[in-house]
Amino acid sequence: MKIVIVGLSHKTAPVAVRERLAFSNEELPGCLAELRDMPGLREVALLSTCNRVEIYAAGPQPDKTAASIRAWLVQNRALEAEQLEAHLYQLDDRDAVRHGFRVAASLDSLVVGEAQILGQMKQAYQLANEAATSGAILEKFFQHAFHAAKQVRNETGIARNPVSIASAAVSLARRIFGDLKGCRCLLIGAGEMCELAARHLVTDGVSILVANRTLSRAVALADAFGGDAFVLSDLEAHLDKADIILSSTGATGHVVTASMIKAALKKRRQKPQFLIDIAVPRDLDPAIGDLDNAYLYDIDDLTRIVENNLKDRGREMTAAEVIVEQRCLEFMRWLETLDLAPVLTALREKLEGIRDQEVARTLASWPDISPDEQKRIEQLGRLLVNKILHAPLSRLRHLAAEPDGDLYVDAARQLFQLDRT
Repeated sequence: MKIVIVGLSHKTAPVAVRERLAFSNEELPGCLAELRDMPGLREVALLSTCNRVEIYAAGPQPDKTAASIRAWLVQNRALEAEQLEAHLYQLDDRDAVRHGFRVAASLDSLVVGEAQILGQMKQAYQLANEAATSGAILEKFFQHAFHAAKQVRNETGIARNPVSIASAAVSLARRIFGDLKGCRCLLIGAGEMCELAARHLVTDGVSILVANRTLSRAVALADAFGGDAFVLSDLEAHLDKADIILSSTGATGHVVTASMIKAALKKRRQKPQFLIDIAVPRDLDPAIGDLDNAYLYDIDDLTRIVENNLKDRGREMTAAEVIVEQRCLEFMRWLETLDLAPVLTALREKLEGIRDQEVARTLASWPDISPDEQKRIEQLGRLLVNKILHAPLSRLRHLAAEPDGDLYVDAARQLFQLDRT
């Protein structure tokens, strides 16, 4: 049995292709059942995220397994085969195992070290279990993948520093205020970047205010995080309430001036404010940075932090890859023992069959033999088979655990003309 992966990701396909191949959680049980019934698939799981769609399968013939998956994808998503083939990758055996472990450890993610992919992979495994399409092999595969991811996260700095603009902004806020619990953040704008920052902030116990030109959008974002909202024209009256101000609008001029922040700081009795401007063109007057107790950062400041953190993560990649490779080796050794077990059984059964035939022939030509002598001959036959098999079976078990162990297993099949199981 071999592990096979067929899929595409942000590295091989644009979002226009990825979104056509994406699967909802509601679709997955039916899709998994269909895949399991395809020729060459014994076990199957399906991982679908915004950045990748991958089908993990176990089957005896990798090419047949992969061909069935490709055919199913074309049919299920009503795509032209040529459209899909340009973006798909196919991996099997050790390459598939290594890739799956790297995905779980977030070494293949758009943002290396992000934690979300591990949760998504665990969900894919859980859904396969619930649909009864995962068996002993995929169960072992995913457990090894999860252990590899945990070890990478615990033993390397791959996820230590933020590598997105939103997470870098929150990291800076922590430097200014220390514990963010009880702080209030004012989001100026209700776009994606403000929402991402809010998601990071609320986990630290920060309460949210939202100001936007369109009140309905401000309310929608504020409601998502249990905050309050108001229109942008009322901004100046609320500036002093914020410990953190994050602005990302499409305005062509400064939304917040230095005089506005000076007045807000006076109301706050000079309690510090942390201001993050991630708009281009800038929303916050650069002169704000000259005010005492006003800590202003713009998109370039955050970008430099992200770039430095990415370099740090790059240095941690080597250690992470070593962990993944070790876990991959452990799984492959286990998988190869599964291929070996039927061979050992078949070899013993073949020799025992020959023994039984020869003993029966000998006894048939020796009619006057006593029952005790008959038992001795039968016992001698069993002893000889055990003696003959002991050394080669022990050696084959040892060789099967080597990196090229499957070659020895196949050689044994060929030498003794054993049927493949």
